[in-house]
Amino acid sequence: MMSKPLKLDLRKVHSARSERVKSIQIHPTEPWMMVALYNGRVHVWNYETQNIVKSFEVCEPPIRSAIFIPRKNWLVTASDDMLIRVFNYNTHEKVHMFEAHSDYIRCLIVHPTQPYLLSSSDDMLIKLWNWENKWQCMHVFEGHNHYVMQIVINPKDNNQFASACLDRTVKVWQLGSSHSNFNLEGHEKGVNCVDYYSGGDKPYLISGGDDNLVKIWDYQNKSCIQTLDSHGHNISSVKFHPSLPIMLSGSEDGTVRIWHANTYRLENTLNYNFERVWCIACTQTSNHIAIGYDDGSVMIKLGRDEPAISMDANGKIIWAKHSEIQQANLKTMGDVEIKDGEKLPITVKDLGSSEVYPQIIKHSPNGRFVVVCGDGEFSIYTAMALRNKSFGAGLEFVWSIDSSVYAVRESNNQIKVFKNFKEKSSFKPEFGCDAIFGGHMLGVRSTGGLSFYEWDTLELIRRIDIQPKSVFWNEGGELVTLATSDNFFILKYLPEAVTHAKETKEGVSEDGIDDAFEVLNEMNEVIKNGLWIGDCFIYTNAVNRLNYFVGGEIVTISHLDKEMYLLGYIAKDNRLYLGDKELNIMSYSVLLSVLEYQTAVMRRDFETADQVLPTIPREHRTRVAHFLEKQGFKEPALAVTTDSEHKFELSLQLGQLKTAYQIAIESEKWKQLADLAINKCEFGLAQECLRHARDYSGLLLLATCAGNAEMIGKLATTSETSDVNNVAFISYLLLGKLDECLEILISTNRLPEAAFFARTYMPSQISRVVQLWKESLASVHQKSADALADPMKYENLFPGLEEAKTVEAYLIERGRISVPACKYPQIIPNLHRNPIEEAKVWSANKAARPKTPQLSPKHSPRHSPLPTRKESPIPPKADALEEELEEEMNNLDISADGVDVDVDADEDDLLKED
Repeated sequence: MMSKPLKLDLRKVHSARSERVKSIQIHPTEPWMMVALYNGRVHVWNYETQNIVKSFEVCEPPIRSAIFIPRKNWLVTASDDMLIRVFNYNTHEKVHMFEAHSDYIRCLIVHPTQPYLLSSSDDMLIKLWNWENKWQCMHVFEGHNHYVMQIVINPKDNNQFASACLDRTVKVWQLGSSHSNFNLEGHEKGVNCVDYYSGGDKPYLISGGDDNLVKIWDYQNKSCIQTLDSHGHNISSVKFHPSLPIMLSGSEDGTVRIWHANTYRLENTLNYNFERVWCIACTQTSNHIAIGYDDGSVMIKLGRDEPAISMDANGKIIWAKHSEIQQANLKTMGDVEIKDGEKLPITVKDLGSSEVYPQIIKHSPNGRFVVVCGDGEFSIYTAMALRNKSFGAGLEFVWSIDSSVYAVRESNNQIKVFKNFKEKSSFKPEFGCDAIFGGHMLGVRSTGGLSFYEWDTLELIRRIDIQPKSVFWNEGGELVTLATSDNFFILKYLPEAVTHAKETKEGVSEDGIDDAFEVLNEMNEVIKNGLWIGDCFIYTNAVNRLNYFVGGEIVTISHLDKEMYLLGYIAKDNRLYLGDKELNIMSYSVLLSVLEYQTAVMRRDFETADQVLPTIPREHRTRVAHFLEKQGFKEPALAVTTDSEHKFELSLQLGQLKTAYQIAIESEKWKQLADLAINKCEFGLAQECLRHARDYSGLLLLATCAGNAEMIGKLATTSETSDVNNVAFISYLLLGKLDECLEILISTNRLPEAAFFARTYMPSQISRVVQLWKESLASVHQKSADALADPMKYENLFPGLEEAKTVEAYLIERGRISVPACKYPQIIPNLHRNPIEEAKVWSANKAARPKTPQLSPKHSPRHSPLPTRKESPIPPKADALEEELEEEMNNLDISADGVDVDVDADEDDLLKED
């Protein structure tokens, strides 16, 4: 069978005009492309955002080589001033600079494991530098007779490297020897570039020269095994791609040519009209290829991101490494402790080579077969021994749920369905076919949307106006995920509606059966890959999070540090397995019991959910409770959760004060419970909660609302003792205890406020407070202290002071008389009172009476009853109304949902410290 051309998707992802690019490199972990320019500058592009993220003005002469050293966060440049410069690419700091050669420096490479840097130059020397030894030159390699244009380290033997020179030779060296091991001679002119083959066991080198030729060498046999003659000018760069079966060559004729690494056939020629090609870069960790030209740089992407890897239900994994098929079995790990996110210590077994370059590998549903797709062909093998069962031409291949049935997209308008490896039927979709999807139905994507067909009859079930990238069916065939480039949809398949429509011919149109699917959810999240477990959809998204979706809720299992690909779930291990581009296998714990419980809840099968619940470990029940809460089942969530915080929140939401009260006793959540108790008018419980919470402001609110002067008095004393002076001040002020208010202001050194308070309410105390204020202010500014006037010395500055003192004495006297609240209708409002006139009348009456012993003002109550309105007598039924209200208050039940609270307890108990 003749080999077919490689079918690798190729697209340009970045393009930028600039000065001549002499060196280009791709960062192995960041989305960065570094270009070294002929004008002495270095730019680092983010090829995903198309922006320059870092820029360095290195020197005026051209820079011919620049490399990343990621493990040190360094960027190293070599320029025509013979200097090597080292920068920290995070801080832009110049770490080191030294003169390395006596002529232009052509190339820099870094050792993959040792602290070594190799440089080659027009001085015909190669030098080895050790950055851990203060950049000392450890070795000089001599032997070339012309400019040494490029050097490259052997990826299979890090102690060996090769060099390309204009003396027409390629030399192979060992790090420990100053002289080359051997020469490879065959180019008719100078050699500009060289690279090692990194795949398989082939000991190959590739070189390009000014003779316009590309040569492939077997460096073990020291012979040229192939010469590629296609370019029309000097070859400036050559590369073996480290993960794809291709070679690349760039030339001063302005083209980059892509060759098949096994057949040496020319697969593609790229010309972006950027003039001469000078450099090509690629990396092991991605399919991106960067190209440097006279007029700028271009980045292309070849092939698929997703590795060719598949796992069956028993844990047998098959993947492709280049064209080699390898297998690993999770069972062989034994009883090794597995930790989430750590690489699994699996044993790899070689199964053989594939006849096509594998781009997709997929097990059949029963795991007996595996299909390998690539190069426009497919081959079906037995999974155990990799024996070929069938092959054929096809752009895409998908399995049905029946492992004996599969479909092949032969072209953009032809699909064939096979059963037991024999063609069963074929059809041409009405709107063509861009892609096909397997599962419970055959999905066909076209310009008209996504069409679902029955496997047996190829009858159209439904055409949906959507262009999905992927389609994922659950095992039962009831649910399907359609993932687009921007979001994903969860659809429910309704077989009863389909059967009814087929029988009655109702609801059938040219787009199929209208009621075949019901849209359950639409989520604005980009899915990379996914799979179903029951009714739970597990997937990875664009920001590398491992999530699962159930019942409208997204739960994050883990944040991944790189892009990972889902392989499958093994129920007996309760673990989910993933692989990366480097074919490392990792796993994460996902409890099947949790997924089964959530599936049962989503199906409203609460009997099954109750049976599954005891099997869920206690530490995972809070997650289940959160799920129940989001589904609206708050009471079951309260019963399931083990987290006291969550239980308390649910209790508050459900208004279950008794449960919340018990949790508050253990967790000191009195403030939240007090708010709920107030909302439910459970003032006795609220009072106790506020006391436990030491919420003096809340207690003041309750006391003032109740008009409880005794409680306010206790609160004033307690808050003053606890240094909650604002509450103490307000409490004393409400009680009319002005002396205590004044003393609080003085004791807290708020002397200006104390002076004005005395001027307003207690003019007899002004002198004392002003004297204290003057003494305090004198320690800071004597002139300011002297400016304060004392009424004892400057009576003329305080007109009406004596009248104010008389009013003060009058109000003190009136404060001894307590007026009950029921007399409120007879009281004249303050707005209509004239305390000065009242004081004059009181003073005249006092002078006419014989003198009686007086109480000290400091110990007299500060209540200030007001004169009554003679024109507003008490309504006839006021006493009866008062008695009725008092009786209702005595009969008011304020117990909190079974919580016994002594509302009539002594305020000493309610305000005492816990």
